[in-house]
Amino acid sequence: MFDERTALRAAMFAFWRYGYEGASMAVLMDATGLGKTSPYRTFGNKETLSRRAVDVYHEEFLAFREKALQEPTPRRIVERLLFGLAELHGDDATPPGCLETTGALTCGPDNVLVHKQLIANRELITAALEKRLAEVTDNGALPPGLGVAETVALVVTILQGMAVQAVAGRSTEWLRGVVRSVLTLWGPAD
Repeated sequence: MFDERTALRAAMFAFWRYGYEGASMAVLMDATGLGKTSPYRTFGNKETLSRRAVDVYHEEFLAFREKALQEPTPRRIVERLLFGLAELHGDDATPPGCLETTGALTCGPDNVLVHKQLIANRELITAALEKRLAEVTDNGALPPGLGVAETVALVVTILQGMAVQAVAGRSTEWLRGVVRSVLTLWGPAD
C-alpha cells in the first residue's frame, strides 16, 4: 500500500545524497519504489517533489535549530546550533552534509528556480539567528569586535562550510573540533 510520507522521506534521502540534479528520476523511482509515471501523478513534477522532500527534512532533521534559538545567550545559541549541525552532518544514519547546501551547490543553470528556493530556505536560519542574537545581546557578549551582522555572517559561513566538509568525508569529531574552535572567539563558557 502506498504511503505518501514514506515516499517523501525516501525522496528526501535521495535528494540529500545526490543533490537535486544528481537525483535522477531513475534514482527517485528506485528510492521511492514508485513506477515511471507515479512520481508525476503523485507529486506533479521533480521540483514539487523536491520542495516537499525539503519540508520533510526541515520537520524531521532541523527541529534542533528552534531549540538552539531559545538559548538565553549568543554563545549558547551558537554552541547549540553548531554542535547540532555537527551531529546532523556527521551522522552515519543520514547522508553527509546538508540537503539544502548540497542541493544548491549542485544545481546548474537549468534549475535556477530550485537553486533560488534552496538558498531562500537556507536564508531562513540567517534571518532567525540575526533576530535572536539582537534580542539576547544584553544577556551575553558577542565575540570581541563583532556586531550581530558580522557574528551571523561568520556562523552561517561556518555552518555551510561544515556541511561541505561533511560531504568531503570529515567526521563528526572533526566537525565538533570546528565548533570548539569557533567558540573560543567568545572566551570561556558563560
